[in-house]
Amino acid sequence: MQRVTPDRLWPLFDVAAMRDIEHLAAQGLPAHTLMQRAGLALARLALALAPHSRTIWIACGPGNNGGDGLEAAMHLKQWGKDVALTWCGDEQRAPADALASLARARQAGVAFHSAPPASWDLAIDAMLGLGNTRALEGIMADWARTMNAAAAPVLAVDLPSGLHADTGTGDAVQAAHTLSLLALKPGLFTAKGRDAAGQVWLHDLSIITPTSAPSAWLHAPSHSTTGPHDSHKGSYGDVAVIGGAAGMTGAALLAASAALHAGAGRVFACLLCADGPHVDTAQPDLMFRAWDGLDLKSLAVACGCGGGDAVRAVLPRVLSGARDLVLDADALNAIAGDTALQTLLKSRTTRGKPTVLTPHPLEAARLLNIDARAVQQDRLRAARELAERFGCVIVLKGSGTIIAAPQQPHLINPTGNSRLATAGTGDVLAGMIVARMASGAPARQAAADAVHAHGLAADLWPQDHAFTASLLARSLVR
Repeated sequence: MQRVTPDRLWPLFDVAAMRDIEHLAAQGLPAHTLMQRAGLALARLALALAPHSRTIWIACGPGNNGGDGLEAAMHLKQWGKDVALTWCGDEQRAPADALASLARARQAGVAFHSAPPASWDLAIDAMLGLGNTRALEGIMADWARTMNAAAAPVLAVDLPSGLHADTGTGDAVQAAHTLSLLALKPGLFTAKGRDAAGQVWLHDLSIITPTSAPSAWLHAPSHSTTGPHDSHKGSYGDVAVIGGAAGMTGAALLAASAALHAGAGRVFACLLCADGPHVDTAQPDLMFRAWDGLDLKSLAVACGCGGGDAVRAVLPRVLSGARDLVLDADALNAIAGDTALQTLLKSRTTRGKPTVLTPHPLEAARLLNIDARAVQQDRLRAARELAERFGCVIVLKGSGTIIAAPQQPHLINPTGNSRLATAGTGDVLAGMIVARMASGAPARQAAADAVHAHGLAADLWPQDHAFTASLLARSLVR
């Protein structure tokens, strides 16, 4: 059994791939073997997480997910725990494996109840798993509400009931821990999945690692160093940040500050307001320039941060000329409403010009001409459609930020928390990505590593310290 941590790559498999994995695994084993292994793994994790628990409520659904719970109930009862089991299955319709575990639980003397116990020390959610595609209903919805309202922790089997394995959507049980069986699923790590799943654990049930290609990967950063001793500012590339229209100069300065602290060799702040500052006395390293006086073809450019309507006039030359490009915020909104700009954006791919788009869900919706709710209902699909439509690397921000690139598997970022729901943190991320691109990192790697570092900085932030975008930018190190 492995604890899923953000410091290594983890393959993720969608429902279709999981069905194939389950089928192949079952073919080479005696009947009921997988459920027996799953139930034992679940019971062992429950005991490890709550070794001093007395009463354990196990809520079992009608299918094989419930069968895993029934199997675990047998072990926990044999180990001396007070097991209160609720089962909403039908013996006339239950799968054969679940019926076998039902019989084993009864033989072990597990107490079956029609309702949850008055109190419990640990709840095990074994209601619905991989096959669930609908909202929780009836008695299972009642049990889920009871679990979510209680103070005791919940351990979910495979997936929190109500959570869609591929998309991370659905009103689900809010688990403190989830034991994913055989392989990990994308929905555990994006949209509502991270909040619902809690700490994720993996048990492969002693099945050989699948040979099929993963649907996505849970990202871990590539190895990085401070660079060779024999280097200079030119070794790390030049960045131009173009944005900061009237009243919004702070956004561009945040991106420029982040690029500077993330390791760019030189950073030019190109403000789009006539009365903007010409020096930042707190950061004299930033060089203020007019954007149209720079040689864009030699620069990594971040464009759009606080750009307002003024960015529209800038975009044709930026899209045509920038060597490397990160498009954020107002640049994305301008492109969404202008087919000529979209054509220029698509042409960058044919000319071998790396480009990263960093939309939040509403900006992604505008680019796709749908609404933000549709984006959030299937974040992986939305990211894929954007990558294919524009030929760019896409950073779809949000819980479990998704990095998509044409004809490559998605990366899902495991770091970050609610601190990042703070104004300006998206500008900081744009600056971090463009700094990595300036130093020569490929666009997909630059985006994924920057997103990981951005989230990790928030995760490691001291609890008793104020958190702002400007402080985040200045905390970065190469």
